[in-house]
Order: sequence, then structure tokens, then C-alpha cells
Amino acid sequence: MSIATGHEEVLAELRSSDKLLLTTHENPDGDALGSLLAMHWILEQLGKDTLMFMSPDEFPLPWEYRGWTFERLAGTPPDDVADRTIVFLDCGNIDRMPVDFLQADGLHILNIDHHHDNTRFGTVNLVDPQASCTAEIVWHLGKELGADITPRIADALYTGLVTDTGKFMYENTTPEAHRMATELIEAGVEPHQVYRRLYEDLPFRRLQLLQRALSSVERHDGGTITIAHLVKGDYEQTGAQENDSEGVVDHMRAVEGTAVAVLVRELLSDDRNGMRKVSLRATDSRTDVSRIAREFGGGGHPQAAGFATALPYPELVEKLHGHVREQLDSH
Repeated sequence: MSIATGHEEVLAELRSSDKLLLTTHENPDGDALGSLLAMHWILEQLGKDTLMFMSPDEFPLPWEYRGWTFERLAGTPPDDVADRTIVFLDCGNIDRMPVDFLQADGLHILNIDHHHDNTRFGTVNLVDPQASCTAEIVWHLGKELGADITPRIADALYTGLVTDTGKFMYENTTPEAHRMATELIEAGVEPHQVYRRLYEDLPFRRLQLLQRALSSVERHDGGTITIAHLVKGDYEQTGAQENDSEGVVDHMRAVEGTAVAVLVRELLSDDRNGMRKVSLRATDSRTDVSRIAREFGGGGHPQAAGFATALPYPELVEKLHGHVREQLDSH
């Protein structure tokens, strides 16, 4: 285990705080949701008054997380928010939780994260880029706080671990990640059931949406960039939801010769008309897609990142090509 700056300070804060509000980034993934739930249940064990916050716009959650229930979840600012310690989990930048009351001055914020480009926006920051996922940090904190890693806590943490390591295939799959998996399985996690929930037993509309994405695939720069593009009509005609595109970009990543895989999808909500969400995946260390995402106001990891943009599709592809080419030429 790597002891990151802020580790002891965060432990002290969690021990001394009686009232807390936990949150994560918008469009939460498995690590965000798993870390949020696990930390909430750990703090409840310790007798804390803990609430979680997610915007009502986040619901329904992606299909694979439909079985999770979020008791003591606030969708509006609690009246006593000024009295609560705010805990951000898996959020590299405070702007990734675009809610005014959580960006107000004077809040006491604990920032717990593993993104290497975290902006250290908290009052106290525990940022460990060596951790495979934020769930790994929560796992260590929970044990040090004396919590019992119950089967449901273990399940939430294991979900964060599996999703952020790409089923233990990404470069962030460390020996510590496997040690964590061992302990969580011993605590009651059933790996096959988690795998089925996350990656199988999915609605047919997802397969239909994937079919449309695959039919749109383009390859650029001799195949080093593989791009799929989904438009609003693809969602309307398949009955798919926005989060049904989860995992599509990994099919682009698997293509021989690809350095960067891209999924560009039009956002469906009327208030984001003309906006596109871009998901980026790198296949090796020649490219750091988080650098590319930051150029467009987004962020993420060297191998997995994303951003939103209003750029027209042809211009977007041209700019992505330039950024990828620049990184590849430097190797």
C-alpha cells in the first residue's frame, strides 16, 4: 500500500466528524458508485450521521447498477449542509459535480481520489494515483477505521475495482489490486455474480445500440485511431438510454493497430442540444488520453478519459487526430 499525502489527515477527519455528506462525479461509473456506497456504509457502522448526494438527473442509473439501493440519499441540498463535512469520492475536478451548493465558499471538503490529474480542490486532499481505483483507497480507510468489511461493502468495493481495472486487464492492475480482490472474495463477494451483473444479463437494446455503433466505425491515420459515432436517432430507434452506450468504446480498443479508441455520442437532453460526449481509450503507454481530454475541458486516466464538446463531428475528429498524432510522433 502506498501512503499518499493527506492519508492521516483524512483518517483523523473521518474519525472526528459526526455529520457528513458524501458525493461523487456526475454520470457516475462503477468506481464512483461503489466508493460512495462503501464509504457511506463504513461511516454508518461507526455511528456517523451520513448522507449521500446525487442529482435526480442521474436516475435511472445504468442497467448494471440497478440492484443497488441508495438509502439516505439527498437529491437537494440538506438544510444542515454547512454543518456537514463534505466528502468527494472519485472526483478529479470539482467541476465534475456541477451543483452550485457543493461549489459554495466555506465548505469543509475531503477530497478522496486516485486520478493523477486531480486538482486538489479539497480542504484536505487524499489523492493516491498509485491506487488502482478510489475503491481501493476506501478499502484501506475502512480497515484503518476499524470497520467490518461486510458482504455488501465488499460487493460495492469489488465493483469499483473490477470496473476501473477493466476486469483486471488495464495497466493499473497492481499486486495490491489483487490482494484487495482476495480479501473482498474472502469477505463474501462472488466474482461470477458480479461479472454477470456488470457485463452480461443486459437488455437487448444494448446489443442493438452496439450494432449501430459498429456500423459507424471509421479508422483514421492508418488505423491508429478507431472511432464510432452514435446520434440521437440511434437511441430513439432502439429505445436505448444514454448510459446504454457503456462499454461500446472497448470494442474499438480491441481492434488491431488501434492506439486510441473513440466513441462520440450525441447527448439526448434538450438542454444539451448539439453537445457530444467523447469517450477515449488508449491501448498502450504511447498515448495519454487524459491529456487529450483536458485540452477539451475533461479529464480522466492515461488509458481512459472523456469530455463533452459542442464541436461539429468533422472538426472534432480532425482535432483528435492532431492530438493523437502529436503524442505518437514524440515516441
